[in-house]
Amino acid sequence: MSENKVLFIINKYSGTGYSPALEGKILAQCENKNLECTIEFTREPGHATTLARMAVDENYKMVFAVGGDGTMNEVAQGLLRSTVAMGIIPKGSGNGLARHLRIPLSIDNALKLLDMEKTIEIDTININNHLSVNVSGIGFDGHVAEMFARDGKRGLFTYGKLVISQFNKFEAFECQITLDGITTKENLFSISFANSSQFGNNAFIAPTASLCDQLIDVCMVNKMNTLQGLQFVRKLFNKTLTQSKQVRISQAREIKIITIKEIPFHIDGEAAEATTSFDIRINPSSLRVITPPSNLLI
Repeated sequence: MSENKVLFIINKYSGTGYSPALEGKILAQCENKNLECTIEFTREPGHATTLARMAVDENYKMVFAVGGDGTMNEVAQGLLRSTVAMGIIPKGSGNGLARHLRIPLSIDNALKLLDMEKTIEIDTININNHLSVNVSGIGFDGHVAEMFARDGKRGLFTYGKLVISQFNKFEAFECQITLDGITTKENLFSISFANSSQFGNNAFIAPTASLCDQLIDVCMVNKMNTLQGLQFVRKLFNKTLTQSKQVRISQAREIKIITIKEIPFHIDGEAAEATTSFDIRINPSSLRVITPPSNLLI
């Protein structure tokens, strides 16, 4: 492995948009650290994965995903089970994994990760042969992700507007769910599979989730009326969702879900094709990521 080769994979269309000043900051920081820097821009879905795999083949030391959770997910796919570490420069609208890892949201502070030698091996989740690194799910969240993908506008405002407009329209679904061999029948509004603690924007769907415990936090949410929904949102953002009567959180390594009708789902916020069968399992210690020390200003 080369000790000074770093690749930055930039998604110009993530979250807050792109500024050419970003490239200048990256190049200046790498020059200061005597790092051989390559910058690539994603051109189409899946391109970040291709670029990350190239970095593995060419013995890069680090690959930074510059974008949101979708960009991070694609880069992670290319680095899975390799010795190349993934860094994150958060530029998305939610930045769930970056927030969980306490990675600075400002570009200047996030670039200080280039100084760090601290890496950890985190778990990932496999869902119907899709890789999930942060939080994925089926039901209402998948439905909103599907509509969000169709909408021409991105950002938290658009997402929030869709949540409000669809909340009372989306119906609960019947399912058979098996957690590590124990099967129950449920009628649910949504099921989230959490590797980290939050969707993004400090919306904590699984407040006690760990990236390194080799377990998936399975968050089952009941259908709610409007008042219950408002209470749910409050608990979601003040990190007390475990106290909600509308939510049950279990942990498992392997999950099997069968539904009567096709249910929409999402992978780290990106819509996936609806289906009636879901096979989910943990991939222990499968991705190396760069993390800040606890004393870094964030």
